[in-house]
Amino acid sequence: MGHRKLLAISLWMLACVGTIWAQESPKSIAQVLDNRISGVEKEFVSAADAMPEDKYSFTPTNGEFKGVRTFGGQVKHVASGNYVLGAAILGEKPPVAIDDDWVGPESVKTKAEIMKFTKDSFAYLHKAIASINEKNVVTAIPNPFGGKESATRLGIAVLAAQHPFDHYGQMVEYLRMNGIIPPASRQ
Repeated sequence: MGHRKLLAISLWMLACVGTIWAQESPKSIAQVLDNRISGVEKEFVSAADAMPEDKYSFTPTNGEFKGVRTFGGQVKHVASGNYVLGAAILGEKPPVAIDDDWVGPESVKTKAEIMKFTKDSFAYLHKAIASINEKNVVTAIPNPFGGKESATRLGIAVLAAQHPFDHYGQMVEYLRMNGIIPPASRQ
């Protein structure tokens, strides 16, 4: 095949790929942020679901692990954070009672209850993210952590996408300590 023909085919393929990417690209700030939340949600929820119910109370014992959260506690903490951060974005109180340590409701105990609480928290967070637009993205809002400094919806949304990954890393360790390959690592 001649160089010109190969170049023409390559350019045509690049144009096609560019068109596909352009069609799928987000059209708003909320869509960009929601894509980030969807990504972390997929990884986090699949890892939470991978741990058997009888291991939800697991904490490491070999090493310095005094006072660490159980596996289920990690999951509830992130779900609680989703509610707190979503409420801050929406300018309302969280729809469930959350304490200062983001422990979550004491009544939520079983794996099924924790998974429902977690999935519901991500749904609430998606609702909050959908409320962000070009006019309110950097408007000062009350800081959900108190203090005199205000926050912005963008800052809170970025934290909401980042925070679950802090705990996801711990959950991956807990899964592996129990002989479970995290879903994201499976082939």
